[in-house]
Amino acid sequence: MIILRQKFTKFFAFAALMFYCGSYAQNGSLSINQDQKIDKLLAIKKDINTSENGSDRYKIQIFSGNRDGANTAIRSFKDAFSKWKATDVYETPNYKVWVGNFRSRLEADRALVEIQKKFPNAFRFKPKKEKEIE
Repeated sequence: MIILRQKFTKFFAFAALMFYCGSYAQNGSLSINQDQKIDKLLAIKKDINTSENGSDRYKIQIFSGNRDGANTAIRSFKDAFSKWKATDVYETPNYKVWVGNFRSRLEADRALVEIQKKFPNAFRFKPKKEKEIE
């Protein structure tokens, strides 16, 4: 009789466990209610972060002079530093070599300390905003 009672208890516990697991299973559906303006805001933020011409960005100038000197400066910069992008800009009458696109002044200053070891005349600046023609 005791063996029968133990088997019955085990069977009842197993059946109860199966009923419990089956009744509280997850559905697997999720619904998110989000304002559509958030998607627009994220798209604008992404464009600002990837923009090379951000008005609030800092740059470092490593050279100003003739075209050959600018090309030489770019080559030597690329050989010494691979972290930052160097571009040449023509502002009458000089070619200038600008480095980086730094989000904060602190970030630009840290890079400037490293760059000045190779280019002692380098300096940090914030480019002027270009006026858009409407």
